[in-house]
Amino acid sequence: MSEQFSIQPEKVSTHAHLAQVGGAARVVSASGGEFQPSPHENIAQQKKIANAAPLGLAEFALTTFVLSLINLGARKVHEPNLVVALAFGYGGLVQLSAGMWEMAIGNTFGATALSSYGGFWLSFAVVLTPAFNIVDSYTDKTTGVSDFGQVFALYLWAWFIFTTLCMLLTLRSTVAFASLFIVLDLAFLCLALAEQNGSAALQKAGGAFGLVAAILAWYNMFAGMADSTNFWFNIPVSHLPWSEKKKAERSRV
Repeated sequence: MSEQFSIQPEKVSTHAHLAQVGGAARVVSASGGEFQPSPHENIAQQKKIANAAPLGLAEFALTTFVLSLINLGARKVHEPNLVVALAFGYGGLVQLSAGMWEMAIGNTFGATALSSYGGFWLSFAVVLTPAFNIVDSYTDKTTGVSDFGQVFALYLWAWFIFTTLCMLLTLRSTVAFASLFIVLDLAFLCLALAEQNGSAALQKAGGAFGLVAAILAWYNMFAGMADSTNFWFNIPVSHLPWSEKKKAERSRV
């Protein structure tokens, strides 16, 4: 690959990892990368640090996908209990680990975003775990009336604020990466309003936005993983017109 498409993990940010091409796809040979059977090479001696962003995006995408389908009432399922396992193990613990590796390569945005959303899934799992007695603690034992929806709305509003701040920091990156945070922000907004107002329609809207966010996260993940060692061409993730990359391209014309 030319220097234009090379990735130096220790020098670039999350969205730079995912911003490989701005125009037509470049056809290259494909193989299984380092998993491909080949003569032995001492990988450890290469002293490479992998890009942890696709791993974090994969975990976020899968956990969000399952929860969003439940919010939409797919297959007539409405209880989010199954998500507890994903939220603890995949979306939580592994995504938190990916955030720590982003910190190791000096990517402040990637470390903050991935670690925080890993914490989101862990805390969400704690809320849904009966042993912590969080949901039941907001139920009046005399009347049976629960205030959990109102306090859970506050929780979601807080994550909406955090996601908005992250989204603002993606507006000079790529179309795919910025779109992910915009749609995710709308998902948190709808779900917060749904809990606050007890609206099934808003919950489904939040589920729909969450589903789109999951698909966009998978797309960004695939773009960050695909290269000349494992795929035939680079995945298009065009830069936004006002991004530094796009400005630099225009200045060379």
